[in-house]
Amino acid sequence: MDSGFVDCHCHISAREFEEDLEDVIQRSSEVGVETLVAVTEEVGEFERVLQLTERYPRLLAPCFGVHPLQVVGGLEQRSVKPQDLDAARPHFYKHRERIVAVGEIGLDFTPWCAPSQQDRDHMMEVFVKQLSIAKELDLPVNVHSRSAAQVTIATMREQGISRALLHNFAGRPSAALEGVKAGYLFSFPPAVCRNQQRDRLIRQIPLEHICLETDSPSLGLEKHVRNEPCNIVLSCRYIADVKGVSPETVRLVTSQNAYRLFPKADTRGLRQCSGLTDCEETLRPGLP
Repeated sequence: MDSGFVDCHCHISAREFEEDLEDVIQRSSEVGVETLVAVTEEVGEFERVLQLTERYPRLLAPCFGVHPLQVVGGLEQRSVKPQDLDAARPHFYKHRERIVAVGEIGLDFTPWCAPSQQDRDHMMEVFVKQLSIAKELDLPVNVHSRSAAQVTIATMREQGISRALLHNFAGRPSAALEGVKAGYLFSFPPAVCRNQQRDRLIRQIPLEHICLETDSPSLGLEKHVRNEPCNIVLSCRYIADVKGVSPETVRLVTSQNAYRLFPKADTRGLRQCSGLTDCEETLRPGLP
């Protein structure tokens, strides 16, 4: 079955899209975006992403997750605390049929984000607990791993995680290859086009382990300019150039990879049999 683009990691429920979401969706449709895997960062976003999924049921694939960094007072960030997950935990189970993955979760050991050992310990505790939830619910994970690539991959392997996407991966190629051995996938946003720093990494990861993402509204081609899902074409073209293959090959292979990792996000058959209740329930249980 032919596939359009799958944006494996975007924040479509972010407030940056509130005023012109219809236009954003239209532009993504015009370039061939087929599915948006919509991650969340804290419990306050969960209801919003479900509402958007009801509004765009053939496009959005919602995820619940508690990010390693939490926003306080609208701007300031702090490292996650166990009580942040305590508030979110019941929602994973209540909406287990509707979510396609647990994410965005992970570790961020950047010094200014996790300055103390206690901060890093809390991050690890919250991460491991969410990995456990994902295993219990038989869901893949959508993972953040800044300044913590090796420990993130090692932790997932220790916890028996077999299905994972490491988004915006910027670790060493050796760490990535450990992830490849574990069966994990890696995605890259349009920001990789800014320079050639990750070319070697992209060359070494097999295309069968790569997905496309935008991380909208962040990590676009230009810093401080809102990114959108339609910019997934930039990631596709860049990876194609680095790999020496056609953009069409990258689009098709990365979409197949994405649906293999996130099977509940695959509504291609649903589009073909739209209006048939039994078909809808088979392809995405819990779909409104």
